[in-house]
Amino acid sequence: MEVKVSVKGIPRVVCGVTEETTCQDVVLVLAQSLGQPGRYALREKFKDFERCMTPNERLLETLKKYGEQAKEVQLSLQHGGVSFDPIYERSLWAVNKFPN
Repeated sequence: MEVKVSVKGIPRVVCGVTEETTCQDVVLVLAQSLGQPGRYALREKFKDFERCMTPNERLLETLKKYGEQAKEVQLSLQHGGVSFDPIYERSLWAVNKFPN
């Protein structure tokens, strides 16, 4: 399955997403394509609801909870910067190096 994720305002398509694919898997692929190690989070937005997804969260499982409205969910890759939001900071995870 394909999933669309906004990266720096540019829509990207992540292919090969399965029931077992975690948010961390998606983040690693996207960060690798950028070539920028750092702290990243996958952000989920649906209407007025917005949150950072957890690294071990299964992406398709989360999207299925929206049913027919899943197409309206917007995903974006967030690069960790200075933040005073402790919930946001806990949702970031480090991408220090990429698998070969």
